[in-house]
Amino acid sequence: MMKITMLVAALALLAHDDPARAQGGTADADEGMYAGVFVGAGRTDGRVVDVDGFSYSNHPGRPVDYDDVGFVGGALVGRKLQLPGALLRFEVDGAFGGMSALTDRIDPRFDPPDETVESTLRGVVTARAGVEHQVGPATLFVAAGLAAARIDNALTDLDAYRDANGEWVLLPGGGAAQRIDPDDSFRASSIEVGWVVGAGAETALSEGWTLRLDGSYLDFGRNTYAANHSGNDRCCGTGSPRRPVSYRVGSKLGIVRVALIHRFGGR
Repeated sequence: MMKITMLVAALALLAHDDPARAQGGTADADEGMYAGVFVGAGRTDGRVVDVDGFSYSNHPGRPVDYDDVGFVGGALVGRKLQLPGALLRFEVDGAFGGMSALTDRIDPRFDPPDETVESTLRGVVTARAGVEHQVGPATLFVAAGLAAARIDNALTDLDAYRDANGEWVLLPGGGAAQRIDPDDSFRASSIEVGWVVGAGAETALSEGWTLRLDGSYLDFGRNTYAANHSGNDRCCGTGSPRRPVSYRVGSKLGIVRVALIHRFGGR
């Protein structure tokens, strides 16, 4: 909340000496179409749950959170519609960039780690509706709607292995060589639909041009994936059954961005 307040204050300062405002202009308050481009930072938040305790034996349901921050960029298009007592906005945008995060702490017993989970959002599209309110020289707004993303989730398990003679393969400096065990790994890509909520502030730069600062939070829910596909290992420790196991992976995204917007027509 403090960051949003600081952004709003910065916009108010930017607009304070705007000639258009000195003549009674508003921060893009007229209805009509608009379009723009944006850049910013996106934080990908993931959570993997070892449902059966397969990675970390005898710890079923153990969650591991992981996150990372990367660059995002994209474009938006929208329309403002004046209704009695309210100015509504409808907007569609698309974002791309470094929206991924990983963790290698699925099984904390091993060092170096032998399992890694990675979540990557290849692209995000949102469609949202909102309302705005004029506060001095700035326009504040809130919006919410639907979000869709292509999400890649993968668990990679590394195991020591033997050669054709049954001998362990060793690294030149000592220690066992490792390779991917596809039976205990998974990789999946899908289009996921979730929700988005956001808020921000705008100020007019010149005739038809607006500067925006905003933040959005997106949640794409959780998916369940299988590993130990052949069921050849015990699912969660000594004495447990041999069967496939499950991992549940959730993906969320937070974006803070700066946008340059141009209004077309309006009144």
